[in-house]
Amino acid sequence: MENLEERGYLLTEQINPNSQNLDQLTSLELVELFNQEDKKTLEAIANAKSALAQAIDLTSASLKKGGRLFYIGAGTSGRLGVLDAAECPPTFCTSPEMVQGIIAGGAGALIRSSEDLEDKPEDGEKAIAQRHITELDVVIGITAGGTTPYVIGAIQAAKQRGATTIYMSCVPIEQVKVEADVDIRLIVGAEILAGSTRLKAGTVTKMALNIISTGVMVKLGKVYGNRMIDVAVTNRKLHDRALRILEDLTQLSRQEAGYLLEKSGRRVKLALLMHWTSLDLDQCDRLLKEGQGDLRKALNSFSVHNRQ
Repeated sequence: MENLEERGYLLTEQINPNSQNLDQLTSLELVELFNQEDKKTLEAIANAKSALAQAIDLTSASLKKGGRLFYIGAGTSGRLGVLDAAECPPTFCTSPEMVQGIIAGGAGALIRSSEDLEDKPEDGEKAIAQRHITELDVVIGITAGGTTPYVIGAIQAAKQRGATTIYMSCVPIEQVKVEADVDIRLIVGAEILAGSTRLKAGTVTKMALNIISTGVMVKLGKVYGNRMIDVAVTNRKLHDRALRILEDLTQLSRQEAGYLLEKSGRRVKLALLMHWTSLDLDQCDRLLKEGQGDLRKALNSFSVHNRQ
């Protein structure tokens, strides 16, 4: 018989005393229990706020230099990373290369369980090598239980290549220690269904990834106020959102906003700069590039130039 490592000591594998009679609860009692347990995700995020902020700062600094962000994980953790990466291009008009999700087993693992592939650290190392990761890149290894060999192998390989490494797990540091530049611990306690980290651990991981990617994009100048001014106008919903952003921020009519949007090549950020500076498309494009894509920097530069 294979000598298996005992993992019962891990917080994510322990028994939750609040759900001992889970199979005897009514449907309403089930929902109430989930509701109570899920409140712990907010507390976990609050306790990890400094590490999350550090992850935002390091990642945005790397991306400003032309680096890339990679999420890597297996099972639920891997799927959550791929999901967050896939949502960046439509929300922030990033290239698909800027934020990427890597999952053990590849694309097939997104729709069919392939958790057996998480046990090979060498596969994680290969994934890092295949993407030619360098010191400009950031790698976030996601592993709820903290010990996934595929993820640990990837983090170690990324570290050897000089990349910024971020470790994200739901177990305390005294249970699992991993060498990384940022150590994010999302402690939500034992699951309602023992060992099922697709529950609280999955929820808090999704919350953390939302915070990191959105925070990074804010730092990259892809947000003005609380508006997604780099939204990709690729369908009717996003076209409507782009028009409403222009209407709200410029006080133009919908028809005028539509004309401005088309004039800018359907780029909301450029449309706003054109409206507020009365410069043409090429001038605004140049002004934005000088400000590294930051609308506020471009506007400040224009104001300073006009005062001189």
